[in-house]
Amino acid sequence: MIPRLPLGSVLAPKTPLNKPTGFEFWLKSLKGARHVVAPMVDQSEEAWRMLSRRYGAQLCYTPMFHARLFIENQYYREEQFTTNPEDRPLITQFCANDAETLLKAALLVEDKCDAVDLNIGCPQQIAKKGRYGSYLMEDWGLLKEMVNVLHNQLKIPVTCKIRIFPDTDKTIEYAQMLEDAGAQLLTVHGRIREQKGHNTGLADWEQIRRVREAVSVPVFANGNILYHEDVQRCLDYTGVEGVMSAEGNLHNPAIFSGQFPPAWKVAQEYLEICRTIPTRFHMIRPHLFKLFRPCLHMHTDMRDQLARAKSMVHFEEIVQILRHRLEEAANNASDEIALDASGGRVIPHWLCQPYLRAPLSEIIRRPFPGYQNP
Repeated sequence: MIPRLPLGSVLAPKTPLNKPTGFEFWLKSLKGARHVVAPMVDQSEEAWRMLSRRYGAQLCYTPMFHARLFIENQYYREEQFTTNPEDRPLITQFCANDAETLLKAALLVEDKCDAVDLNIGCPQQIAKKGRYGSYLMEDWGLLKEMVNVLHNQLKIPVTCKIRIFPDTDKTIEYAQMLEDAGAQLLTVHGRIREQKGHNTGLADWEQIRRVREAVSVPVFANGNILYHEDVQRCLDYTGVEGVMSAEGNLHNPAIFSGQFPPAWKVAQEYLEICRTIPTRFHMIRPHLFKLFRPCLHMHTDMRDQLARAKSMVHFEEIVQILRHRLEEAANNASDEIALDASGGRVIPHWLCQPYLRAPLSEIIRRPFPGYQNP
């Protein structure tokens, strides 16, 4: 058991910690990564990370882990945190609201990843109930303590994933506070806490740009990445070091490569990886639903079977059936990506493609800074 550390010893390391910081950390430990897969609960697991790396992801985050459960529940820890030597660079993310608990959890993974990230961006109701994620945005004293503890005690750097405030100046002050506390990289999700679910809306690249200009550590941008071209647009507009994708990656894990691969091909690859990296069915099923989302409304029998599948064999059978059906559709049509009346892309339903929350016409009508019609 890890002994309880007096607050004084936590805030002041006993010996100098020789670890990379800031841009040295980004360039050396993270290999200058620009294409980043976001931390996603039950969805950025090891098998999915390995698939994403095949298609151009240069850095992956683990799912968000609950720090207290991670140190108290061995089953939770062993089920949720798996990795391998090829799964690098890797950042492990935790949510917490107590510095000592966070440190204990981080110490359990510091030899198996390249950094530990503190999630202070989750806007979901469960985060509000548990008092973590974005519901700590107003408790700067606690955030300073947690970041500083990891900065002083870990052999690897600490990073933070944040959301923005409505007021840009407050967001900048917030980011600078975290940098001063010891954060060596910041990921800025350009949405306020209330932008979630049906109210998600567009991310504010201008705020991300302002944060990039105001801090001296690397910054990743998160938000509005629908197509491969959006990655470079975001880099150019905001000046950040890297771009993070969450839903874009889930619906098209090849987003960083600029490809729109056949959904069945990616699903087969993923299941093959799951054969070598045992993966829980409650993680596999949502991935397949997202990959096949554009076509399941046409093949409702497969949608129902996928919802009931309880074995790898069954998942594989479903993918094979969909493959035959979609190959037939593809052979009788063109893979050409056309434009609709509003100027949006019409991607054939058998190909992986982005998930658009709002109609593209609405996105075009309310463009975010730097937006161009793809």
